[in-house]
Amino acid sequence: MITLKALSVRSLSTLLLAAFIAVAGMTSVNIRSAWAVNPDEVLSDPVLEKRARNLSTGLRCMVCQNQSIDDSDADLARDLRLLVRERLVQGDTDEQVIDFLVDRYGEFVLLKPRLDKQTIILWSFPVFILIIGIGVIWYSRRKGGTTPTQIAPLSEEETKRLEKLLDGQ
Repeated sequence: MITLKALSVRSLSTLLLAAFIAVAGMTSVNIRSAWAVNPDEVLSDPVLEKRARNLSTGLRCMVCQNQSIDDSDADLARDLRLLVRERLVQGDTDEQVIDFLVDRYGEFVLLKPRLDKQTIILWSFPVFILIIGIGVIWYSRRKGGTTPTQIAPLSEEETKRLEKLLDGQ
């Protein structure tokens, strides 16, 4: 028989194990992202390096697809990180670097697509669906679906049949 004390110890140990797994998972992600940028890629100018890292976190790895090039260990991500740093050393602004990569790889290279004529549908779709949902709710309430329907009382014949059925069971 399981006692309350044994149950609480078991619950506590399960909770501690879950917390350990969560902390280990968060730590491994941070360690992995720190390892993605190799020491030979780091720029000597800390201001340019910070700009490069900020740009890298917003660019998609074309191999991994849901990782930034800053977090990815893929060869293409390394090439893109080096390309970003090269453009920054040449004097490009952040916008020029982004435009260069978008011209070369398309909007897909951006983890968060920009708002322009090609992505306006993407950005406006949630608002459009929300407006349709509000309209459907408003229409259904306005239609009169809130008034309950009245049930007519049973006739004498129906009452007798019901009593007969209930007595038979």
